[in-house]
Amino acid sequence: MKYIEEFQNPDLARRLLDDIHSIVTRPWALMEVCGGQTHTIIRHGIDQLLPEQVELIHGPGCPVCVTPLEVIDKALEIASRPEVIFCSFGDMLRVPGTGRDLFRVRSEGGDVRIVYSPLDALKVAQQNPDREVVFFGIGFETTAPPNAMTVYQARRLGIPNFSLLVSHVRVPPAIEAIMQSPSCRVQGFLAAGHVCSVMGMREYPELAERFQVPIVVTGFEPLDILEGVRRTVLQLERGEHTVENAYPRAVHPDGNPAALTMLEDVFEVTDRAWRGIGTIPDSGWRLSTRYRDYDAEYRFSVTGIATEEPAECRSGEVLQGLLKPHECEAFGTTCTPRNPLGATMVSSEGACAAYYLYRRLDIRTAPRETSPVA
Repeated sequence: MKYIEEFQNPDLARRLLDDIHSIVTRPWALMEVCGGQTHTIIRHGIDQLLPEQVELIHGPGCPVCVTPLEVIDKALEIASRPEVIFCSFGDMLRVPGTGRDLFRVRSEGGDVRIVYSPLDALKVAQQNPDREVVFFGIGFETTAPPNAMTVYQARRLGIPNFSLLVSHVRVPPAIEAIMQSPSCRVQGFLAAGHVCSVMGMREYPELAERFQVPIVVTGFEPLDILEGVRRTVLQLERGEHTVENAYPRAVHPDGNPAALTMLEDVFEVTDRAWRGIGTIPDSGWRLSTRYRDYDAEYRFSVTGIATEEPAECRSGEVLQGLLKPHECEAFGTTCTPRNPLGATMVSSEGACAAYYLYRRLDIRTAPRETSPVA
């Protein structure tokens, strides 16, 4: 509770807001990379408290949201097989594939189970040697190390009936793709602190220099976000473009050496498709050759799956920061958390879900507030 109380202090929030108001002299557009940061911003009204000149653009920082439709459909196909126990974190079960989701597969008789750790899925495999157990391994650099460790353990313990359906993505190539887009308006980034706690900061200086944008590693509490915005705006006003660590209580510049060693052993970098965005070179991981036997895609030969996104869903534009969720015609009407058209509405880190939870009733008419974060 210590950091929750300290980093939600309204008096300190007001001081940071006053500082930002005193610094800014011109319009700036900043992108927060992580969906967890987006939820903090919308829940606490941080974007409404900032100066008019500072716009926060929501980036593709929700791993559930960017998992491509093709991978979701592969998961549905594998989970439907009678010999399979399909294990996943709960936030993937409502993500729509083509015509159905994992909840529907379970209602139709598929053995789909919610687990709280990939090691839980490995234990299920040990307890059910006559069944194939598949864990749905998605996420950014934060969830990749435990998934890698689980595959490593399966190989070490000789558990042959476990496999991983992999859809891991990497943040730096996504930042590069965003900056190379002709429609890009981003002038600075709030980088995801939990990603950097694993990977460190070594990949960011080159991006900051090449694209002339400040990158500030930021946490997830209201004061973390405000301090990240303050540092980013200060750099922009000064004409600087460096990498700063505003989350030192969790992030070491070199990251987590043990996690990095495990990632290097189990995974290899590959091109990866991002839902609503397309394929980004070198933006993902797949199991390396020595662990290929534990790759569910190879084990179950799920290929040739054709997919098509719902025409009325504009989540791809939301993920690219080109559209605010409430600007989509389907928002809150034909697309709700109970009946989502896209993953951004159902995921606990999705931007559409954040707007629906915290702002759907007044989003079109609410004035910008001047009270501090509560």
